[in-house]
Amino acid sequence: MQNVRRVISVVVMNESSVLARVTSLFAGRGYNIDSLTVAPMPGSDLSHITIVTNGSSRVIEQIIKQLHKLIPTLKVIEHEEMVEKEMLLVKFPIGENLGDIQALCSAYNGGIVNVGVDMVIAMVADEPMRIRHFIEATQRYNPCEIVRGGVVAIER
Repeated sequence: MQNVRRVISVVVMNESSVLARVTSLFAGRGYNIDSLTVAPMPGSDLSHITIVTNGSSRVIEQIIKQLHKLIPTLKVIEHEEMVEKEMLLVKFPIGENLGDIQALCSAYNGGIVNVGVDMVIAMVADEPMRIRHFIEATQRYNPCEIVRGGVVAIER
């Protein structure tokens, strides 16, 4: 069976140890998490967990069944049609061409967000595949550090 990339959203009670229980479920069964993003849902006592993973359809089905069994879990959604974004921060040496960096960031829904004495920090927010392309494109500007923020997704 072919491994496929899947995005799973989990709505849980916003209480201590919930995230540990979700990640333990993956670790205990040898499943890998490629990206994990957690945030409280505004105006509620719930949190939204977005998990990106890879596996066969059988493995993904197992993961979803196990997530449903966790007590604080209220809803599990395997996204079919979704809007998916990822944020990225990149630190560049100040000696690089700021105009070129700004133009590149603009093409990926971003821009320069901070300038220091010896570095500049840029931020972009785009689809994960485009983020990979952005990382490749930044290599010519000698990035000092790259930090990925994780995927967030919402159904269409």
